[in-house]
Amino acid sequence: MDVAGPAGMDVGELRQAWRDMLRIRRFEEKAGQLYGMGLIGGFCHLYIGQEAVVVGVQMALSPGDQVVTSYRDHGHMLATGMDPKGVMAELTGRATGYSRGKGGSMHMFSREKNFFGGHGIVGAQVSIGTGLAFSNLYRGNAFVTVAYMGEGASNQGQVFESFNLAALQKLPCVYVIENNRYGMGTSVERASASRDLSQNGAPWGIPGRQVDGMDVAAVREAARMAVAHCRGGEGPYLLEMKTYRYRGHSMSDPAKYRTREEVQEMREHHDPIASARARLLGLGVAEAELKQVEDETRAVMQQAAEFAQSSPEPDAAELWTDILVDAA
Repeated sequence: MDVAGPAGMDVGELRQAWRDMLRIRRFEEKAGQLYGMGLIGGFCHLYIGQEAVVVGVQMALSPGDQVVTSYRDHGHMLATGMDPKGVMAELTGRATGYSRGKGGSMHMFSREKNFFGGHGIVGAQVSIGTGLAFSNLYRGNAFVTVAYMGEGASNQGQVFESFNLAALQKLPCVYVIENNRYGMGTSVERASASRDLSQNGAPWGIPGRQVDGMDVAAVREAARMAVAHCRGGEGPYLLEMKTYRYRGHSMSDPAKYRTREEVQEMREHHDPIASARARLLGLGVAEAELKQVEDETRAVMQQAAEFAQSSPEPDAAELWTDILVDAA
C-alpha cells in the first residue's frame, strides 16, 4: 500500500517510522526500570519524547553516512540499527555490551553501524563530527556526517570553531540541535541570547532551518533537504529541532523547574508516537495490526533486559584493553 501520508510519507514509511519510535520509547522505559532496580550504574539520560528527531533524520541518510551524538544517545543507537540486547547489556556493564561493559550509557559505539559514539563532554561530539566530515571530504567519498547536540551545547566554543572550519572547507556535515527547552534545569530562554538557534551558523554563512521535532514527517523532510545540500558539495547545514523531553535531564533529576501541566500538554497534544499512530489509523491501518506491533515491541525489550541481566560481567583483564593504539 502506498497511500499518501503526511509530508509525502506513504503508509509503509509512516508505519516504519512509528515502529522505530516505539522501539526507542519502550527501550528507554525498560532502561528506566532497570536503573530504578539498581542494575544500571552511573548516569542514564533517557530520550523519551524526542524520538521523532533521530528517526526522521535517520530516514534521510544512506549507507555509509555517519552519526555522532551526546550523552542522551540510546535512541540514536537504536535508530542506526544497533541491537537492543547489546545496548542494554552495555548499560548494565556486561561483557556482551557494545563497549564490552566499559562504556556504559554515555560511551558506546558501533563501527559497523557508523555510529561514532555518545560523548559525555558537552559539545565535544560536534568537533568529532566535523572531523568525520573532513575525513569524507579528504577521501573524496559521498558520505555525510550528522552531528547532534542539545541546545545547551549549542553555545559552546568548540561548536562555533567547528562551524568555522566546516564553512571554510565546505564540509558535508549536518549539525542537528535537539532543542528540548532545558539544558539540565535551565530553560533555553535564560541561557541563550539567540531566539532562533537555526541561525547560529549564519555568521559563517551556514544555512539553517527550524523544524517541528515532534513531527517525524517534518523532520524527515527537513533532513532530506539538509543531507542533499551537504552531499551536493554545498557545505554544512544546521537544523534546529524543536522537541521536548518528558523525563528529567537524567534519572537523578526530579525536574522541578517545570510544571506538570507543561509536560502533560506536550504528552497529550504533541506526542510524536501517538500522532503517528493516529495518522496510521486514519490511513486505514487496522488497530489490531498496531496492537500486535506494540506487544511485539514490549517483548523485544523484555528480552533485551533479560539478556543483559543474564550476561557475564567483564573480566578484570579488560581494564588493560583499548587503552593504547599501536601505530607502528
